[in-house]
Amino acid sequence: MTQRLQQRVVLVFGAGSCGPGWSNGKAAAVAYAREGARVVAIDRLLERAQETRDLVQQEGGSCLALAGDVTSAADIDAVVGAAQSAFGTVDVLHYNVGISGFRPLTELSEAAWEQTFAANLKGAFLASRRVLPIMLAQGRGVITTISSTASLAIGPIPFVDYYASKAGLNQFTRSVAIAYAKQGIRANVVAPGLMNTPLLLETPGFLDHYGTVENMVRARGALSPTGAMGDAWDIAHAAVFLASDEARYINGVVLPVDGGLHCRLG
Repeated sequence: MTQRLQQRVVLVFGAGSCGPGWSNGKAAAVAYAREGARVVAIDRLLERAQETRDLVQQEGGSCLALAGDVTSAADIDAVVGAAQSAFGTVDVLHYNVGISGFRPLTELSEAAWEQTFAANLKGAFLASRRVLPIMLAQGRGVITTISSTASLAIGPIPFVDYYASKAGLNQFTRSVAIAYAKQGIRANVVAPGLMNTPLLLETPGFLDHYGTVENMVRARGALSPTGAMGDAWDIAHAAVFLASDEARYINGVVLPVDGGLHCRLG
């Protein structure tokens, strides 16, 4: 640990895990804390945020667990307000919320489309809008959104709403980066590739498509140029770097963390 984020206040939206193991959000919260940050772990379900908080505190870190629905402006206002009350400011916004489902376009309902865009894109807008005045007042801040290499290319899985919403998230983040660069704000995207996290087992239709967990891990690993999927720590380490002063001149990038998957034509 280098304490690169000593005393910085980091809000991690989507800090819990939908199942046993390390999710992207849980690993990110712990990684930020290991670098000296004071972390606010936010999840739709409080018990998930509390599990992450406990992990941080077991290592001697500082973490506040809060429940909040990212699609609700009132919830976001409340959790950001609670973070300010506890720690005085917000230095880093880490938006790690994403939902998807195995649904061909002809079977995709309007409600499902709207639900995906609300979680994947609207929430990032609401959270950024709420924290930007705080960051502007102090003359610095970092916004990191977690997208996907599915925002850069179309894969074999019918995720039309996911593809579209994550592509929108990229451009939203880049627009924030340009709009506020002169005010000391940086905004970047981390785009995970094929990752082995608990979300694999919770994405509707995934397991049915592959048949067994073993088949799923084998098939997805085979798609990677490295021959294996990445994990949540690969994403966490990238996010910590982007939040640190070492990345002070990195702004508006979409950073694939995918073992080179994005380089392939097909």
